[in-house]
Amino acid sequence: MTSHAIAHAHATPTITFWGAAQVVTGSMHLVEAGSTKVLLDCGLFQGRRSESHQRNASFPFQPKQINAVLLSHAHIDHCGNLPTLIRNGFDGPIFCTPATRDLLAVMLVDSAKIQEEDAAHLNIQRKYAEPYVEPLYSRADVDTLLGQVTAIGYDRFRELRRGMRFKFLEAGHVLGSAVVHVQIDREGGDPHTLTFTGDLGRRSLPLLKHTAPIPAADVLVCESTYGNRTHEPIAETSRKLIEAINRTIARGGKVLIPAFSLGRTQLIIHFIHRGILDGTIPHVPVYVDSPLAANITRVYEDHPECLDAEGQQMLKDGTGILGGDVVTYIREFEDSLRVSRRPDPCIVIASSGMCDAGRILHHLKEHVDDERCTVILVSYQAKGTTGRRLLEASPTVKFLGKEFNKWIEVVHLDGFSGHADREDFLTYLSPLVGKVGKVRLIHGEREQAEALATSLLELGFEDVSVPSPGDVVELG
Repeated sequence: MTSHAIAHAHATPTITFWGAAQVVTGSMHLVEAGSTKVLLDCGLFQGRRSESHQRNASFPFQPKQINAVLLSHAHIDHCGNLPTLIRNGFDGPIFCTPATRDLLAVMLVDSAKIQEEDAAHLNIQRKYAEPYVEPLYSRADVDTLLGQVTAIGYDRFRELRRGMRFKFLEAGHVLGSAVVHVQIDREGGDPHTLTFTGDLGRRSLPLLKHTAPIPAADVLVCESTYGNRTHEPIAETSRKLIEAINRTIARGGKVLIPAFSLGRTQLIIHFIHRGILDGTIPHVPVYVDSPLAANITRVYEDHPECLDAEGQQMLKDGTGILGGDVVTYIREFEDSLRVSRRPDPCIVIASSGMCDAGRILHHLKEHVDDERCTVILVSYQAKGTTGRRLLEASPTVKFLGKEFNKWIEVVHLDGFSGHADREDFLTYLSPLVGKVGKVRLIHGEREQAEALATSLLELGFEDVSVPSPGDVVELG
């Protein structure tokens, strides 16, 4: 071995922040140890179409040189660009938990469908002018990807190569979500260590197991989505949900709940199901109008090991964890139209969470001018979305290219977030004071990340900062 190769082999491992640096999308970070390159997450960057396509279509490294991917969870901003990575030459293993593996098959097939439909729509708009718009990736790419996935259970080390290993720990964010802990041996001392939190869950939410203790490390890479705020207590948010449902049913209206298919939909179903079982919500029909959510629910029921004690008991009792006999899942669009036009009170949960696509739009079109009805927004509503326009103080709202009278009651409940808040972060991280070399805060807008950095410095962490895209940090 040449002196250059020896120096390279013993160089300090590094992590480079390529995605979700000062933004909450496109999670992607590159760990390099000698000649080994490992990617933490490979998420889809979501934003304006032209910018998103450009950022997602190419990578700031050679995909062929990546040895493995360690995936934290199945949300699209963490896994959604894996098919593009494979399309560009990556042929190594993708490691994730068993539940994440099963969710990937559902989430990425749906994502590929959206990519293909979006490309087809653009080609029609351009009257099939050459060059044709190609989808970012296809169903065939997803099928190839699924053949490269290896599922690893929580709390057991797996070797990536001799002298480099990792393990997953429960993150408590969505089904199968994981904190990733990496160890890299060094001569004559303790190993280099890295902990990547992925997205952390809240301490108070039902249904899933809670976040495991976070391992100490030379470098802790931590999300900061809600680093400067504290969520409303979940019991209070649940009470407001039940009140809104009950007053709508009392006046003979329909309850429309736009919700994201993975995580938020299951949480809302859980609270409504429990409310109907204990009599705090009348026994009205409840519909989940989303084929994707129906597929995801099946994965939840296949993985009781990820559920909390209450969820596991409900499965054993045969009441189901996500609706049982109380909820009807709608797959066919014709059934969706029938539900929307039926005259009696009911609850409809449909995607998308910001009302910008999906079946929620035709329910809104039917009922937005009915003062008996209510739309309950249970997610953050980004600027420019239909959901945000519903929240604005205006007598009308525009969607589907038309202006509608906005006589429907609009309720915004933002306490259902599955992300840790400031108090959760301080609780999770305070045991690590004096045990972590460097803390780097990612997956948060700059304001949130910097606010959390200030809180962690006050707590006693010595080296805390918010990296920019392309920043490199040594492990040790």
